[in-house]
Amino acid sequence: MAMISASVLSFEKKLVSSDGYFYGTRWENRLKEASPLKLIVKSVRGTISNRLKPALQNNPIKINAEVEKPNLQRVDVCSLDENQDTLKLCFTLKILGDIAKPSACNCEKFKKSYVQAVKQYIEQEGFSELAKRYAINIANARFLWRNRVGAENIEVIVNAEKDNKKWEFNAKQYGLSDFTVDDAQINELADYIAKALSGNSEYLFLKIEAYAKVGYAQEVYPSEELVLDKGKGKGKKSKVLYSINEIAAMHSQKISNALRTIDTWYPDFDAAEIGPIAVEVYGAVTNLGKAYRTPKHDFYTLFDHFATGGKLANKEQEHYVMAVLVRGGVFGQKQE
Repeated sequence: MAMISASVLSFEKKLVSSDGYFYGTRWENRLKEASPLKLIVKSVRGTISNRLKPALQNNPIKINAEVEKPNLQRVDVCSLDENQDTLKLCFTLKILGDIAKPSACNCEKFKKSYVQAVKQYIEQEGFSELAKRYAINIANARFLWRNRVGAENIEVIVNAEKDNKKWEFNAKQYGLSDFTVDDAQINELADYIAKALSGNSEYLFLKIEAYAKVGYAQEVYPSEELVLDKGKGKGKKSKVLYSINEIAAMHSQKISNALRTIDTWYPDFDAAEIGPIAVEVYGAVTNLGKAYRTPKHDFYTLFDHFATGGKLANKEQEHYVMAVLVRGGVFGQKQE
């Protein structure tokens, strides 16, 4: 098969998340009242804990001298107040269709072949597998990230006001690695998501609220800002958290990453060891410093074959390719 390629090729994301806002409340009153959580600044004196240079490791006097040096830090923190035991995280999610239409493509032949391949996938699969996985990641509150750990209770409420639908989930009932759940509520939510992705409905707009009972006055964890120029001047913070209009918040990118953590199709998948990873072109997991989709299993290899009329080895590869397209991105190929 002759390779057809487009030097200009991009797709808009189809899962469009807002930032998430943090509120504090009591579990008993969680549906009635909640107050915005604000960041506070702490100035602390820490201890030296980094690895010492070899020249210092065997010299007690020099080690003592290093330990005596003050490790002064100014950091942002966010906590519930003494009368609150529950974190409320709110965000909205818009799900769009028209995945068969690239936002930019400069090769008509490639576009025609791609559209045919996508339409065939929609006719056969209808996005049912991807939609169910997205629905499970909403129901299990994966998007709470670190705030999910150690929570006594977690409730997720999903509203689709345009469709007059509401779903309520006990997030503790759903695992983070099991996408085979057969649950009436998840199946119904997944059906609405699939219809939007397939273009059978104009769009789906969801308002999502998660309540995590983490304990009175406990610290909670908004997104941390990437500060490129931290510096060491007086008054500089060593940790800066994200806020919007003085309300602690979570980046939309972090929420989106959680929702698309559905890739169990990568080679050497191990549910107990690594579990699902976020859908990425090379299966990159930055905190582990590893790409789990090596050549022949990466997006570009599979996509080029799929989009030009080729048959992939199995449905799992097709699901992965379509999930990357839902994620969106720029995928043009440089012309030699």
